[in-house]
Amino acid sequence: MLDNIRWDTDLIRRYDTPGPRYTSYPTAVQFNHKVASFDLLHALRDSRKACRPLSLYVHVPFCANICYYCACNKVITKDRGRALPYLERLEREIELIACHLAPKQRVEQLHFGGGTPTFLSHDELRRLMGHLRKHFHLLDDDSGDYGIEIDPREADWPTMGLLRELGFNRVSLGVQDLDPAVQRAVNRLQSLDETRAIVEAARTLQYRSLNLDLIYGLPKQNPDGFARTLDEVIALQPDRLSVFNYAHLPERFMPQRRIRNEDLPSPGQKLEMLQRSSEQLAAAGYRYIGMDHFALPHDELAIAQEDGRLQRNFQGYTTHGHCDLIGLGVSAISQVGDLYCQNTAQINDYQNALDAGLLATERGLLCDQDDRVRRAVIQQLICEFELDFDSIEGRFNIEFRGYFADIWPQLQQMHADRLIDLSENRIDVLPAGRLLVRALCMLFDAYLPAQNQQRFSRVI
Repeated sequence: MLDNIRWDTDLIRRYDTPGPRYTSYPTAVQFNHKVASFDLLHALRDSRKACRPLSLYVHVPFCANICYYCACNKVITKDRGRALPYLERLEREIELIACHLAPKQRVEQLHFGGGTPTFLSHDELRRLMGHLRKHFHLLDDDSGDYGIEIDPREADWPTMGLLRELGFNRVSLGVQDLDPAVQRAVNRLQSLDETRAIVEAARTLQYRSLNLDLIYGLPKQNPDGFARTLDEVIALQPDRLSVFNYAHLPERFMPQRRIRNEDLPSPGQKLEMLQRSSEQLAAAGYRYIGMDHFALPHDELAIAQEDGRLQRNFQGYTTHGHCDLIGLGVSAISQVGDLYCQNTAQINDYQNALDAGLLATERGLLCDQDDRVRRAVIQQLICEFELDFDSIEGRFNIEFRGYFADIWPQLQQMHADRLIDLSENRIDVLPAGRLLVRALCMLFDAYLPAQNQQRFSRVI
């Protein structure tokens, strides 16, 4: 069974090291300033010629209140008037990008993230979606995978109705924890009733999929309290659940400096929270997709994993990895063919660039052949928990064992530890290794040895 995982505390302690989440390979840490808007326009031209389908990501950075744990690119403001100037620049970026693509390139996937996308007023949301439909080939038959992140404190039934009318059919709700003491410690007071109201709206309005986000390792959390939160969340029957590990990196993310170290659960408590969460979710019928994600068997991700169609990109697990990803907005990342590029993370720089009629591309990377090989290996392992060497050898004209000879001893050690089954022509990730698949992928990361791994969260 794909969802079969086995908890082995000794192996977890040994392999639980900091490392990337591999929403891409190479990761965004490798992006450099050699890539500019010209490179993006060149890649868009190739996308147009090949008429590849598209995935759009739109970043809305505004939040009315700060959550202390948050590591997202955001602008904290109570001034709703700040949205309109940003929206005007976003519309300009849409125009500059779309004119280099073909009208017949279908947008199979659309995602609004943030920040809080519903910081925009209803009129502004209508305006933005209208502009996207004018310049891109958005589907109007509800067959697209069109999702939006929702803060239940910032939405209501009319908002959910509007979003459904505009074409959204997937919704992801931030919950994190339902314990009031934890909520106060991270400055995010959100009642179960608020969350339940949005869940009920999504069900009534026939959204196709509902995801809830939880975080373990937050201040004031303990295993019993988090188990109670998870019981309440399971009762809401979301199609998908994300149970993220909180990475406390106050030196990188200023809001986290308001969290007291003495309030954080111990490493042992965090492990117990994850173990109990995995057991609770398995008992409730959820499958472990990988990398903190769980889904009910009927969900598209679970079905895609069974069929060998699951992929991974900057939006996480997806069935649309074959699409060219266009990132719109401050700090948004695009992946067009073999090019990765990212907009500036500073909102003033973003807006000034577009005022000058320029794209806000600040950095990126163009993959070489070695990157492509390793990307394919990591993608297969992280999505399917298996790797057939013949498929990689045929696709890239390499001899697998020779190409990765330098890491073969470590693979053999993982085999001896029963994290993986390593044979002459394949790797199968065993139940004890599925929670630690990031540690396996890290072996294939050519850039990792030269990096400061403390910038990453731990595998568990």
